[in-house]
Amino acid sequence: MLHILNNLKEDLEIELVVAHVNHLVRKEAKEDEQYVEKMCEQMGIEFYSKRIDIQKLANNNKAGLEETGRKVRYEFFEEVLKNTNANKISIAHNKNDLAETVIMNILRGTGIQGLRGIELKTGKYIRPLLKCSREEIEEYCRENQLDPKIDKTNLENEYTRNKIRNIVIPYVQKEFNPNIIETLNRLSNLIKEEDNYLKEEIQKKYEQILIAEEKNKKIILDLKKFNNEEKAVKSRLLLYSITKLFGSAKNIEKIHIEDIIKLCQNNIGNKYLTPNKKTKILVKNHKITITKEG
Repeated sequence: MLHILNNLKEDLEIELVVAHVNHLVRKEAKEDEQYVEKMCEQMGIEFYSKRIDIQKLANNNKAGLEETGRKVRYEFFEEVLKNTNANKISIAHNKNDLAETVIMNILRGTGIQGLRGIELKTGKYIRPLLKCSREEIEEYCRENQLDPKIDKTNLENEYTRNKIRNIVIPYVQKEFNPNIIETLNRLSNLIKEEDNYLKEEIQKKYEQILIAEEKNKKIILDLKKFNNEEKAVKSRLLLYSITKLFGSAKNIEKIHIEDIIKLCQNNIGNKYLTPNKKTKILVKNHKITITKEG
């Protein structure tokens, strides 16, 4: 990725810095860190690195190794972004990663959002290799006589993503669809087109039933207008409202949405729900009030 980005740097006249996190999980990790540092030195690219014992941190926090590693990486990326006054963080996800993510989400019982897979751009995060397959990237490395480093833990089938990458996808390619990577990427693109359209329609519906909006405090919706909508629209309206208030609907699950819809339908007296410690849904006086607690 670094070599490809360096070509982009020359073509587009952009300035690059590199952030590398050594998780201290593999014995080759130090060599990999030195490899990236040396390459940056040769290319005249500013290099930032961090070493942290991810296994120890995960154990102390009673969290998963993958989850902890990702959290530390992204925190460091944000730190480097701030310290260098950069405006974008480039991540190396590719077509294969997107296909793996879609399968993972299907296995978890995802909705439409999960079938979107990985986004090409999410705020400050960009993924310039998302339209390239892993095979194309490897071929590029061979043609340009590069010596990419391989994370050997990717070959171990201990984690769900690795099992999907090393077992599920090869099996599907052999027995059902040799082009499964392209197929899942095509599915993801179709879902994104339709989901983007639905989001625009939900925004219009939201504006029609909105009574009041206090930034970072509360949102008040018209109960009667809300109840006149189809269930699928109600679900999206609630998720849209909560996301607008909190920035995301991460801790709101399907069962919470179902309970809120039932509460609104019953509309008996002053009733409320608290899906989590920070969210309160009150149905009172023909209004739905979503409040940010604390």
